[in-house]
Amino acid sequence: MDPVNDTGSFRLLFVCTGNTCRSPMAEVIARHQITKLGWSEVDVGSAGVSAWEGSPPSGGAVRAAAANGLDLSGHSSTYLSQELVEKADLILTMSASHVVRAQELGAGEKVALLPAFTAAQVDMDRVGGIPDPIGGSDEEYAGTFEVLYGLIELALMRIQSLRKP
Repeated sequence: MDPVNDTGSFRLLFVCTGNTCRSPMAEVIARHQITKLGWSEVDVGSAGVSAWEGSPPSGGAVRAAAANGLDLSGHSSTYLSQELVEKADLILTMSASHVVRAQELGAGEKVALLPAFTAAQVDMDRVGGIPDPIGGSDEEYAGTFEVLYGLIELALMRIQSLRKP
C-alpha cells in the first residue's frame, strides 16, 4: 500500500452498513486523533453499503460522540460507491460482509476489516467485526465507541509506520 496518493493526501474511508452508527463514530474519532497527531495530509470519510443517502446519524451515536467531546450532528449518510472506493487509499470496515462489498466495487488489497488491520498476525476465523449498536441502549453505543477508539488508535499507528519519511 502506498500511503500517499498523487494529490499528496492519504484518503481513509470507514465503512459499515447504514453509515449512521459505527462508521460515522469511526470517522469522527479518526479526525480527532489525526488532529492530535498533527497530520494535515489525511482525509477521513465514511460510507455505508446499505446507506440511505443523507440520513442523519443515530441518536445513540450522536450521544456517544458527545459524551467524548466529539460532534456528529453535521453528519449525513453516504452510500458506498465505486467512486468512493476508487478515491480511497485505505478502506477499513466494520464487518467481513463490508469487505466483500468493497472488493466487489474494486477495492482489491486496500480494504481490511478494522480489527484485522490493527493486528500483525490475524486468524480471520477468530477476528470478528465491530458490534452494531443500532437500536441498542446508550451503553451499547458507548461500548462500541470505546472499541472503535482503541482500534482506530492502533490503525493510525500502523498507518504512521507506512507513511513516507
